[in-house]
Amino acid sequence: MSSTVPDISVPDDIKPGDGRFCSGPSKVRQEAVDNLALAAPDYLGTSHRKDTVRFVVAGLRNSIAELLALPDGYEVLLGNGGTTAFWDAALFGLVDEHSQHLSFGEFSSKFAAAVAAAPHLAEPTVIEAAPGTRPDAVEEAGTDAYCLTHNETSTGVVAPIVRPAADGLVLVDATSAAGAVRVDQGQSDVYYFAPQKALAADGGLWLAACSPAAIERIERLGASDRWMPSFLDLGIALDNSRKDQTYNTPALATVFLAHQQADWINQNGGVEWAAARCDTSASILYGWAEAHELATPFVADPTDRSPVVGTIDFADSVDADTVAAVLRANGILDTESYRKLGRNQLRIAMFPAIEPTDIEALTACIDHVLAAL
Repeated sequence: MSSTVPDISVPDDIKPGDGRFCSGPSKVRQEAVDNLALAAPDYLGTSHRKDTVRFVVAGLRNSIAELLALPDGYEVLLGNGGTTAFWDAALFGLVDEHSQHLSFGEFSSKFAAAVAAAPHLAEPTVIEAAPGTRPDAVEEAGTDAYCLTHNETSTGVVAPIVRPAADGLVLVDATSAAGAVRVDQGQSDVYYFAPQKALAADGGLWLAACSPAAIERIERLGASDRWMPSFLDLGIALDNSRKDQTYNTPALATVFLAHQQADWINQNGGVEWAAARCDTSASILYGWAEAHELATPFVADPTDRSPVVGTIDFADSVDADTVAAVLRANGILDTESYRKLGRNQLRIAMFPAIEPTDIEALTACIDHVLAAL
């Protein structure tokens, strides 16, 4: 792409009401930001060990439990560092010896790589699929942790969450799915995620819905002679979460915004409402691409297409980077493809906070840019 962005003006009357389509950090609702501003004098800049903050942490944990319709005995844990930190914590506190991983994009491959590099664990089994497709987990003797990804943010592939075996914990990376994609929580033991996507907050925090079996694993490994850093000790995270706090100071704004979003979804009908809203957006985006002579959905199988992150390929006659640059110059942000995938495509978030009408407006804006180019 040329360093000079073509001088193309998108008419204001076809622009979306909000131009944020980033796959993370995602759009934060203005109402949540306004509520944070109102709460700021008594909340921001106060001790995370005191009731003012612990009340919000408790509210977030309860809202997540309601949002995910957790089975009896499941607990919501939280800690600092985001999903990347949780992967490292899982190396110490959840994987006993041998794990199996599904790898079908950038993020699903990272946890597998982290386990492979851990000197105290056996070489993991990694089942790979090409970007744009997905593999299935298989029952495997000696596997104590099956590591799945609900939605691969880098490629726009969603995968069903099904327990592959009676034995072994099922650990699900749900960072871009939690709160927006339907799931039977009984099929997982640890459903973990960061709040900067469907939960419309900032990053740096992880949350995990843990089954009684996962809690037992955390407590057993924590009591063993396995060394683990305190920051990554899930036993410490469990103890602090039960007190509605984190081991070290969290970003208070992130906790507040995540609570706001979880409550907003619950008040509107829960995950079913959010998932239906995302389905509407996805139908608009993929339907537009399927009907367009220059565009096509990257994920060939419609059942594997993510309802929260859409990836759209373009014909060779179109430079998708140029399209994204023109959109950005017009205040329509973060439609660029995932950097490491290296495809001629746009990647568009469709999280619950994004209005389906804005997805429709975005397609009109893309049409305008393509015609002008």
